[in-house]
Amino acid sequence: MGNNSAQYTPSPLERMLGISIPRPMVTIGLPAPSADERRFPLTPEAAGMLVERGFAVKIEKGASESIHYNDLRYRQQGAEICRRDEALRADIVICLSPLSTAEARMLKRGGMLMTLMRSVEEAPEVVKVLLRDRVIAIALDRVVDSMGHKPFADILAEISGRAAIAIASSLLADAEHGKGILLGGVAGIVPCEVCIIGSGIDACAAARSSLGLGAMVRMFDNDVYRLRSAMRELGPGVMGSALHPRVLLNALRSADVVVATPVMPLHVLTADAVAEMKSGVVIFDLNADGGKVFPSLRLVDLGKIDNPANRAFAPEVESARICYVSPGNAVPRTAAMALSNTLLTMLSEMFTCEGLTNALMLNKGLQCAVLTFLGRPVNQRIAAIVGMRHVDINLLLQFS
Repeated sequence: MGNNSAQYTPSPLERMLGISIPRPMVTIGLPAPSADERRFPLTPEAAGMLVERGFAVKIEKGASESIHYNDLRYRQQGAEICRRDEALRADIVICLSPLSTAEARMLKRGGMLMTLMRSVEEAPEVVKVLLRDRVIAIALDRVVDSMGHKPFADILAEISGRAAIAIASSLLADAEHGKGILLGGVAGIVPCEVCIIGSGIDACAAARSSLGLGAMVRMFDNDVYRLRSAMRELGPGVMGSALHPRVLLNALRSADVVVATPVMPLHVLTADAVAEMKSGVVIFDLNADGGKVFPSLRLVDLGKIDNPANRAFAPEVESARICYVSPGNAVPRTAAMALSNTLLTMLSEMFTCEGLTNALMLNKGLQCAVLTFLGRPVNQRIAAIVGMRHVDINLLLQFS
């Protein structure tokens, strides 16, 4: 047996080895928001998670001051602090505020801009630059998930509704410029009345916060089915009604807080209707183009007030009724935390698809949010702004 052992000696065999091809690192640029937009899209923790997943995050110096995070917090998470032009030249730029034409020219050719629909449709010249440089523009508030919900738009709406009531409560309690009253009252005192136009996510958030503080809530909407769903969700504490002019006017006369949210068609309250409201009423318009519901009132953008909880306005303004807009801008850190959660999910899914084109082909909800693609407007509203015919994105995806 020892003589035959040599014939059983193992011999080496060839074997296929896997070769890993490193993916190119995708850069995400975060320029500072404008003075009219305090919300910043990513917290330091979210930036660090993106770095761990293979992204390179570039943040403009001082861009996160509005949410009270300094540059060091982001640098500790692996992000790079840079100049504004460097952040704008990233592969993916996330900026909720409108860009100027000069800033749009700094975007990387063929890159991606994630923003809000309003920030693009208000700037025709910027749209032309995006088309010329074949920038893929995506409106975050138009992204739809697998259940048909709009995660970005919904979370921003919920924040606006809750922020409106929190600010209204503070303004009413202000003993110097407000009434010096509690929104919910106390035992033996009738609580304040909150009148809400609409029954969507922002309206329900405002109603829920009002109920939590002990206020009386009346809700109005033209969409009876949506109103029924809101009433079922909120419980018997809310009084709901169709948008009947006389019933609404009676509610406005006794309301301490009025919150207007999106309804179809838009319900405009004239100067005569506003004149019927009591003195010291706190008025909010949560529509995207805030102020159209109350055309006779002066607008106060809460994103431009250093401390919106303190009603420090000129004396001539204090004596008149005013309309507050953009309450979500008054709580930008909450918005940043909420947006971070949704952005992390979306960016990770895009990364696993190995390219935006593949992600768009596989994700119909993301297709709905694309405004410009391969130098063509793929959204009807954006195409109308620049006087072009819109192109079906599916046609472009087939040949990309």
